[in-house]
Parts: sequence; structure tokens; C-alpha cells
Amino acid sequence: MKKWLQKFVDQLDGESKKQGGKELTPVEIPEDRATLLFFIDTYSKHLIETDTSPVRRVREALDEFAKSLLQQTDDGLEKTLFRLRQFFASHRIEEYTYVQKNFDEFRRIIWDLIENLSEDLSAENSEDLHLSESVHLLREAVETNSIEQIKSQSREFINSYIKMHEKKQDRRTRRTESVKRKLSHVKKQLVDANNTMRLDHLTKAYNRKCFEEQIRQQWNLFQIGHQPISLLMLDIDFFKRINDTFGHAMGDIVLVECVKMLKEVFPREIDSVSRIGGEEFAILLPDYQIEHAIKKSEEALKKFRGETIIDKDMQVKFTISIGIAQVMENESIENWMKRADAALYDSKKSGRDRYTVAAHVQLNKNNVA
Repeated sequence: MKKWLQKFVDQLDGESKKQGGKELTPVEIPEDRATLLFFIDTYSKHLIETDTSPVRRVREALDEFAKSLLQQTDDGLEKTLFRLRQFFASHRIEEYTYVQKNFDEFRRIIWDLIENLSEDLSAENSEDLHLSESVHLLREAVETNSIEQIKSQSREFINSYIKMHEKKQDRRTRRTESVKRKLSHVKKQLVDANNTMRLDHLTKAYNRKCFEEQIRQQWNLFQIGHQPISLLMLDIDFFKRINDTFGHAMGDIVLVECVKMLKEVFPREIDSVSRIGGEEFAILLPDYQIEHAIKKSEEALKKFRGETIIDKDMQVKFTISIGIAQVMENESIENWMKRADAALYDSKKSGRDRYTVAAHVQLNKNNVA
């Protein structure tokens, strides 16, 4: 069985527990089912939190589909696929509606700002036109050589000119204040929208999309300056057991507290803590050699061992497993992440509650992304 598939099965199975008299771990999985499992696993990691469908609930449903695909005989496969198609189509509509609703609201705010600015500019153009007419009348008065007309049009022009500038100054002051308020509101909307796109809805850690942007950015900086960058991949040990024993609400609390503790251990602004899967996290550590990453990993392991999560009458203690990899010369981002992920996998297979340093391999320029 492929390594990623075995890992996915272990995640579903809760360390290969038996459910309903059957083990989830199959001897062999056809390529078409493996492809569907890969799709479910990938989609599950990129869900959008909507008002009506929390990520946790959608992920639970996708896990159930995955289990059905692992256990289902060929006779029942068509029914499972039909249900999966219906679920996927329905949820994609919900996601699209949610994104469109937020986009429409933001667009409305920008449109109101444009309308107000346009009205102000139109008023100024109207006043400029009135002043132009006053200048034209004054010119005609001068051409007639009439002292009385010149005096009259001069007073009219001066009064119009003074009033226009007074109105402009007053309107400019009011417009400046109005624009400041509106821009402040727009800025808040942009920040909120950016956070929605960059942050995991539940834990407020960076989400997978943001992590992929950050690791690309750090990798590019490494190509220029060759400053060390370490990557930690980690996940919560026996997380499914926590969900099964204490409920998913407690599981959510554990995820939130996990991020809080990670941010305490990795407090630098440049240390990015990201949630890249259900209970999987990644931490980028710019300027960290392996020995520094190891020291911080030991600190994290110790902190998690000593903490107890309490909610009402429930108490939960949990640990984490970590894989560590420092980016190497001529290494692609994909290979860097694979080494960190393989190290995490080794930590879990060798007992959990520990870290493993990724193996170094010989690379050449063909490995570079």
C-alpha cells in the first residue's frame, strides 16, 4: 500500500481500531478507489467554513465516505459514489454562495465610496462651470467699456469666486472626514477578508493556503540569501480517540488550545504556525539551524506533556509528534515537505510524543522546483 494511503487509513482508523467487526486497513485498494480517497483527503484539507456547514461537520461526513470506500464491496460502491456526488455538489453550492455573499457585501461598500466621491466631484464641476460663466460675463463687460457693467460684473465675479472657494473648503473638509471614515471601514473589511482567507476559522492559525504561500516565500528567500530555514510538521497523537471518547466539541477545544500552546513556544512574529489538516500543523522557522529547531521541539513536547485541558467535568491530556527538516541546497519545496512529513511519520510509528530529524539526501539541480 502506498505510504500516503496507509497514513490516511491510520488517521481514519484511530490506530487501526476495529469498527463493526472489520478493520479499515485493506490488503489492497484498486487504483480508482485510491484516487477517490486522495480526492477526499485533499478536499478535506481545503474546506471553507460557512455559516451553515462547519468544517468539522463536513470533515466528519467526508471521513465516513472514505471509510465506506475502504470497506464497501463492489456491489455497494455505486450507491456510495452516488451519495458522494450529491454531498459534494450540495456543499460546493454552499461554499460558492458563502464566498459570493461576502464578495457582494465588500463590493457594495466600495461602490458606496465611489458614489460619494462622484457626487462631490460633480458638485465641484458644477461650481467651476458657474465661475466660468461669471468670468465670461466679466470679459463681455470689459469689452463694452461700460464702467457700471464692469463694476457690477466685478462684484458678481468676486462674490462667486469667494463663495466657491468657501464651499470647496467646507466640502473638502467634510469629504476628507467622510472619506477617512469610509476608508477606515473598507480597510477593516479588507483586513477581515484577508484574515478569513488566511486564517483557519476554528484555531486562528494560518490555513493551508497561507502556509503554501509562506513556504514558497521562505524558499525563494533561501535561494537568494541561503539563510537556514527549518520546517516542523506535527500532529496531535491519538486525536481521533479524543473525539471518540470526549466528543467533537472537546476535540475542537483541544485544537484551539494546541495552537495557543504552539504560539507560546514559537512567539516570534516570523514563526508561522499553520493548520494544514485536521489535527496536522506546520511551523516555519526562518534563521533556525537544525539544532535550534530541535531545542524548540523539545520545549514544545515538554509543554504539551505538562498541560491538561479542562472543560466542565472533562479533563484531557495529549501529546504531539514532530518531524523536523532544514531546507537543503538544490532542494525543491515538495522534497523539503516530504522529508519533514516522513520524519513525522517515523515519530508516530516509533512511539509518538517525540521528534524525528529528517534524513539528508544527495540532491542536484534537477530537484529544484
